[in-house]
Amino acid sequence: MAARQGPVLPLFIAEPDLWQLPDYSARQWAFVRESLIELRGELAALGQPLVVRVGDTVEILERARRKFGGIALWSHEETGNGWTYARDLKVAAWAKQTGLAWTEIRQAGVIRRLKSRNGWAKRWDAFMGEPETEAPRGLEPVSGVSLGDIPTAADLGLVPDLCPGRQRGGREAGLSTLESFLHERGAPYRRAMSSPAAGAEHCSRLSPHLAWGTLSMRETAQAGWARQRQLKADAVKGGWRGSMSSFQGRLHWRDHFTQKLEDEPQLEYRNLHAACNGLRPSEPDAVRLAAWCKGETGLPFVDACMRALNATGWMNFRMRAMLMAVASYHLWLDWRKPGEHLARSFTDYEPGIHWPQVQMQSGTTGINTIRIYNPVKQGQDQDPDGAFIRRWVPELSEVPDTFIHEPWTWEGAGGVLGKAYPMSIVDHMEAAREARQKVWAIRKGNGFRKTADAIQNKHGSRKSGIPMRGQKRKAKVSDMQLSLPLGAEDAPR
Repeated sequence: MAARQGPVLPLFIAEPDLWQLPDYSARQWAFVRESLIELRGELAALGQPLVVRVGDTVEILERARRKFGGIALWSHEETGNGWTYARDLKVAAWAKQTGLAWTEIRQAGVIRRLKSRNGWAKRWDAFMGEPETEAPRGLEPVSGVSLGDIPTAADLGLVPDLCPGRQRGGREAGLSTLESFLHERGAPYRRAMSSPAAGAEHCSRLSPHLAWGTLSMRETAQAGWARQRQLKADAVKGGWRGSMSSFQGRLHWRDHFTQKLEDEPQLEYRNLHAACNGLRPSEPDAVRLAAWCKGETGLPFVDACMRALNATGWMNFRMRAMLMAVASYHLWLDWRKPGEHLARSFTDYEPGIHWPQVQMQSGTTGINTIRIYNPVKQGQDQDPDGAFIRRWVPELSEVPDTFIHEPWTWEGAGGVLGKAYPMSIVDHMEAAREARQKVWAIRKGNGFRKTADAIQNKHGSRKSGIPMRGQKRKAKVSDMQLSLPLGAEDAPR
């Protein structure tokens, strides 16, 4: 769209202050950096490579304005964390003060300044079904432009973050992942999504590409609809059709949660239901928090899931929920610090999904069912033979299969627990019982239901199906662009 107005300078600004926040990490930047390197090459093939700057966004944009004169700013709408929200307010104030036109393009099903959730699902479907904007066939090069180096994690001051199993960034990897899921890996998706091992193979694995923009939600939804039509036309029965239906539901669900943060930015910081204030200590037990973060709680399946996440940057949804629930209920930790650790650990971290989910699994929304996962039963259900535990918790190699989920019940436990592997830091059954009592005591309090009803009215889902529809993919998504006046010969430095 910006390219239709005249010369365009594709610009990405790496903001060190953002990347120093406790919810961001080097593994996320590594994914972004790989994506930027690829994007620079793709844009170069069109005529104008990507320009990268490091620093404060308003300062960099002001330098561009002074160099080029009457520029216009184009970017995508973002539902980020509180820091990016404050930054956007500063950009908006600067644009207004300078008289600069700033156009933000909607990229997902999230609706700004939404007055009511009624009809939201149908509006999502209609938006995803619109044709995509065609990518420009070429970009007029801007002479005398210093492209700038794409910084490393060290350049941004990020702590080294070894993540050997991290997914690779870039649009090519995203398209390959989408194709393999829709045509090769996705048949058992519906039944495999709850298992951390099977889910790693048969879940879509598209989340980091959607989070960081190497794939758009619209192209993903439309590719899924096209696959559903093909399966129906070919009279394919069995797992494929059910799995593709579930996948489309998950895409819709993704924006449903992001809409919550868009409508209630304080979700990142405050309990959604005020009656939950003071429910847990504001300062978490440092020993318990550290054990949970490292995967050393003494609960084998919990530790296996955390170690897998720390090493790969990904975990299936059910196990994400279990990890958060164990932190909140069994370990009785306030959700903020565990939420920050998970945010840093997820390569696909997206604030709009993450913080509503963190609060939901911690029981502080006031409107969601209290889910206190039994970490032993989850292991027995999702890892019945203990193979996943053995892979990620090798300290338990001597424990017989019969006892792998509850090694403390094995007669030889004394040779392992408290030595090679820690004793469980809590009695998970007793901890769950105590947590349940405390949470329900809050929920039975005066005025709880009235406030919960108001929260439900604002944030609750409205049941609505999503029919198959959509157009073919035609365009790519860029991050931020400066629409330059004709004749501009320099760039921000």
